[in-house]
Amino acid sequence: MEGIYEVLINDLPIANVVQKVAGFPHLEIVAANSDLAGAEILLVPTVAREFRLQSALNNFLTFKQSAGQRFDYVFIDCPPSLGLLTINALTAADEVLVPIQCEYYSLEGLSLLLETLKEVQKRLNPKIVLSTIVLTMFDSRTRLASDVAESVRKHFPDQLINTPIPRAVRVSEAPSYGQTVMTYDASSPGAVAYMIVAREISNRGSSQISIRNESA
Repeated sequence: MEGIYEVLINDLPIANVVQKVAGFPHLEIVAANSDLAGAEILLVPTVAREFRLQSALNNFLTFKQSAGQRFDYVFIDCPPSLGLLTINALTAADEVLVPIQCEYYSLEGLSLLLETLKEVQKRLNPKIVLSTIVLTMFDSRTRLASDVAESVRKHFPDQLINTPIPRAVRVSEAPSYGQTVMTYDASSPGAVAYMIVAREISNRGSSQISIRNESA
């Protein structure tokens, strides 16, 4: 199945690989496969390698707009590394949403990400900002989780989403059934938490639009 690898490496238009998500008429996805693991090596000698995703995405959104369609959100899922795939995502994006597992080393990872983000802002994409942080795998019974949450809240009060995603068996089980937790068990604590987070992100976006309109 063709996906984002072919877009980045073979210049295939996103329109050729995008798929509708079953059961969600307004949701579309561009899939990845194991070939993507080798994409970073192939991108190294490529001209304008950091802008491959940005160019493809802009062309796709322009194509959709000309057809009378638009997207409210485009989410770019990144690997847990700071290589060329993540740089492509940061170059293409307007905002960064960071999920942070409530563990000590996650804070160190956030520091590295912020350093990379500053370099991207300086050299590749000056408009990108860190807008949202979501705490995940939160276990209120442990002091470490509470300490991590407090540290993030102290340093990023405006970016942190108020509701953490708890450790939940259903969240872990869902992928093995080829589902998200929202379709696997929508009433589970993990699914409810994700829904609350989604609403808060949506409300923040609406507030920003309102402020921009008022200042226009």
